[in-house]
Amino acid sequence: MASRNPTNGADRTAGPIGAALCLFEMFEMGKRAVFVGLHQAIRLGAVLAGMLAAASPGAGRAQQFSADIVMQQGMAALAPGRLRVLDGKARIEVPEFADGFFLIDTATPSAYFVQPGLRIYMDARRSSQLTRLLVSVDTDGPCRNWQAMARLAGSAEQGNWRCERVGEELIDGRAADVFRVLSGSGQLFGWIDRDRKFPLRIKTEDGTVIALAHIRDEPQSASSFAVPPNFRKFSPETLIERIERSDVLITGEKDKARP
Repeated sequence: MASRNPTNGADRTAGPIGAALCLFEMFEMGKRAVFVGLHQAIRLGAVLAGMLAAASPGAGRAQQFSADIVMQQGMAALAPGRLRVLDGKARIEVPEFADGFFLIDTATPSAYFVQPGLRIYMDARRSSQLTRLLVSVDTDGPCRNWQAMARLAGSAEQGNWRCERVGEELIDGRAADVFRVLSGSGQLFGWIDRDRKFPLRIKTEDGTVIALAHIRDEPQSASSFAVPPNFRKFSPETLIERIERSDVLITGEKDKARP
């Protein structure tokens, strides 16, 4: 039987050393298997999380959409306007105010009418009920934001508002909570989109219906919801005061000029 030359290295397949090497290789293979398994599990978890997020109500679309504003007064339908919404801010454009647009922010709160042609903006006040009603709201208690915007406008509706959930409906396939709303000036009904946290329809006490149509989930530019920095704020009160001062000065000069 041929003798083994010890200088040629030990037999890797037999003896204690071979057993140790086999155990080491098995250990390494086990580590690789565990690593691959964990990696696949992480990837699978990420995919499932994405699928669940995409399937959840309002995923990726909350507070970022545009729509047409449709108003009905009795048998007469008014020309439609346009609404854009981004993270609690709203931009409203209506034919009645063709020379500008409204910017509403419930977080501030603020409501401005912007006139690009004159490079000015002013407080919206009571110029349009849309700035008080077409705003982002809490689906559990929409009255808080409605009341805040009414107070900001200085309207007769600025008293305590009370909202009572009276049911739910599907409007164009969208789930909406229906609220009966009592304010200082009367009663109205509001249909609130659960996903977008925004009114889909409002019916006032005189029968006027304000509704959103052709809702489009699409990205909105933040600059569309901000007053341009080079615009100046116009105050009607300040203008009236200046006119009154001018009248006083002119009258005083005339009195001095009299013999």
